[in-house]
Amino acid sequence: MHDRTTRQFATGVALLAGLAAGTAQAATWSDTFLGYRYGTQFTEPGNPNDVEKHVLQFTHVSGYSLGQNFLNLDVLQSNDADPASGSESGATEAYLTYRHQLHFGKLLDEPLAFGPVKDVGLTGGFDLNTKNTEFAPRKRMLVMGPTLKFDVPQGFLDLSLFYAHEWNHCGAGFCEVNEIEFDPYYQINLAWGLPFELGPLPMKFQGFYNYNHEKGEDYQGNATESEQLLRTALMLDVGRLAWGEENQLWAGVGYEYWRNKFGNHDKPGVDTDAPTLQVEWHF
Repeated sequence: MHDRTTRQFATGVALLAGLAAGTAQAATWSDTFLGYRYGTQFTEPGNPNDVEKHVLQFTHVSGYSLGQNFLNLDVLQSNDADPASGSESGATEAYLTYRHQLHFGKLLDEPLAFGPVKDVGLTGGFDLNTKNTEFAPRKRMLVMGPTLKFDVPQGFLDLSLFYAHEWNHCGAGFCEVNEIEFDPYYQINLAWGLPFELGPLPMKFQGFYNYNHEKGEDYQGNATESEQLLRTALMLDVGRLAWGEENQLWAGVGYEYWRNKFGNHDKPGVDTDAPTLQVEWHF
């Protein structure tokens, strides 16, 4: 029964991704940017040291007649406090996220609106990651669930409840299992992008918050605990101020709050409080 549910879930996500690919040429709007963020107080589970990281980011968001697509790739370079396997140099990680939304209002020609909600959607997608540490993680996660799209004056505010299923890998010698399939769990996701004017300053407040319920046992047979991740930023439209080009160059400050990272607990490095500097170039 468990395998059947997993196959049906994966098929549903694949159908959403296929629909998104088939409508790529019919985009009604899009926004693409290269980003960079930097911080010195990141953490890693089991590591008592703060880690300095440079993060390069590629993000694409686009809408079409029935919904929208979101794609983000982060490439994270640590300093030597988080070393690569067999090296004194810092580790490199790649983390890819894809989400596709179907908007019921567009499917039915009438929004499913109520109270502060302007429409309801169905969201599906996946996360993939790899990192060249001794642990050698290879995360594979599928998510699917409903999304409430709130009516805000500008920008967006989305609240989703996802069914999540995750697989991963551990190459370290202390792991009792190398390949693991975690128990399915639910994820609450809040995502926002809210532009506003602060006097003469064009600003935006953006970010996301994930609450992940516990997902069973880890690689050593220890019970995982619920996990929280908040990543947010306050940005200034520098391009509009400097040369009159709106939504081209943004700069600002951010903050990453992470508790029980990856479901770990009762060890160093599982809680993060990391301020960041951030830049985005939209094209």
